[in-house]
Amino acid sequence: MASFVIEGGHRLCGEITPQGAKNEALEVICATLLTSEPVTINNIPDIVDIRNLMDLLKKMGVGIVRNSKNSFTFKAENIDFNYINSADFYKTSSSLRGSVMIVGPLLARLGKAVIAKPGGDKIGRRRLDTHFDGLVKLGAVFNYNADKQLFNVSAKRLKGCYMLLEEASVTGTANLIMASVLAEGTTTIYNAACEPYIQQLCRMLVSMGADISGIGSNLLTINGVHSLSGCTHTILPDMIEVGSFIGIAAMTGSEITIKNVSIRNLGLIPDSFRRLGIKLEVKGDDIYVPAQDGFSIESYIDGSIMTIADAPWPGLTPDLLSVMIVLATKAKGSVLIHQKMFESRLFFVDKLIDMGAKIILCDPHRATIIGLGDAFHLRASTMSSPDIRAGIALLIAAMSADGTSTIHNIDQIDRGYEDIDGRLNALGASIKRL
Repeated sequence: MASFVIEGGHRLCGEITPQGAKNEALEVICATLLTSEPVTINNIPDIVDIRNLMDLLKKMGVGIVRNSKNSFTFKAENIDFNYINSADFYKTSSSLRGSVMIVGPLLARLGKAVIAKPGGDKIGRRRLDTHFDGLVKLGAVFNYNADKQLFNVSAKRLKGCYMLLEEASVTGTANLIMASVLAEGTTTIYNAACEPYIQQLCRMLVSMGADISGIGSNLLTINGVHSLSGCTHTILPDMIEVGSFIGIAAMTGSEITIKNVSIRNLGLIPDSFRRLGIKLEVKGDDIYVPAQDGFSIESYIDGSIMTIADAPWPGLTPDLLSVMIVLATKAKGSVLIHQKMFESRLFFVDKLIDMGAKIILCDPHRATIIGLGDAFHLRASTMSSPDIRAGIALLIAAMSADGTSTIHNIDQIDRGYEDIDGRLNALGASIKRL
């Protein structure tokens, strides 16, 4: 198991470019299963979760050719269902949360799919009901083997329908879109997730020949087609990495320019950091974060304590709340962070408390952070990363702390961030990988 050793107190300076979006990459790579023709995808991040998904597709019979460092061509001409019914497939797919999104494409194109209960971050319950309830409405027969923890779905032909999703699940919406594009008739999905990455998936499918309207809204109408062709698609920059770099700059008092961030697809992220008192400027499609010795949390107009909460798009993504908690420890003022979607994601704050942070964990979903301003310095610590987003938050904390910290289980960080230590060291950080 790898670890980071971080010498805190280094100021960073320079330019950094965000990787391709992890969440979009998981969706569009699964979508390559919908056609036997070549699909080229550019700006794929070189991270553990993506490598694992691509390895899974290779074992399933998908041909994958590397064109350049972050560009690959996929050809799902011959799918090996013998492998899909093997113990190795069950084991491999269960280790990757995003593997659930192969179900929709396989069901739509081949009429059957099986998947082991997916793993991923340990951040609380992450139900799959939205996925399978929607597939059943499209005409699939669903069976769950509780002993083997296997999901089986099959259908001679999916048929379009109207569905109102119980929750605006991003992966659930992606799965149902991919299943619907080859279904017979018209499918209407209401309360669909409408994140930029879902929009990107829809645009990619349209370029392959799908008929989708309402892209960017929570009401999608999909007219099924008989087949899809190949295409070339480029993945957006990762909004979570953009937010992480803003946090790193602010927490370490650094001057950083984040290049090519796709401003129009960041939603509330820039303004949410501004609410914590962080200065940032938009220059074209770049974000410039000037060196700041201190920052103060805003209050509401009536003087009450600021609350920052996650919400479905266009609300604030939950993936950045861990970073904002760390930033609030060094800000002047108090803030309530309300993590609504996952009940275990805030438990990492005990590690920040050990570093000297003033945090009250109100319940599994809410934490109050009492910021002590620039006079406050976190102290170095030895800790372990419980998940991707907590891992980057702990790395940010360690980079700003007095002394040398160690973070174990950084495989979690590597699942979502490409060469994060190398890229930050190039700006002046001191991070050693053991």
